Amino acid sequence: MSSSPSSSSSSDTASRRTDGLDWVMDVPCPVDFVLGTTTVKVRECAAFTVNAIVRLKQLAGADLEVRVAGVPIATGEVVIADENVALRVGRILPPAGQEIL
Repeated sequence: MSSSPSSSSSSDTASRRTDGLDWVMDVPCPVDFVLGTTTVKVRECAAFTVNAIVRLKQLAGADLEVRVAGVPIATGEVVIADENVALRVGRILPPAGQEIL
């Protein structure tokens, strides 16, 4: 019994995407959850003290950015899950230079 390509399940599609790449799926990579960014002069960094306030470019309530190995891949919001801080992914970003229609 053969199945047509149109009848494949999403798990079949996922397994086809990783064929030959299974070895890389368990490689650890750095993930950063960025609350905000800014630019300051070295003089300002040297003047940081306890309780200093550093203004960020992002507005209050803005989504955090998720970066994998420095590359933005998603945005989301902070949530509390089982007494832990977590991130709820709200949007997957397109690869650099591409737009999602």
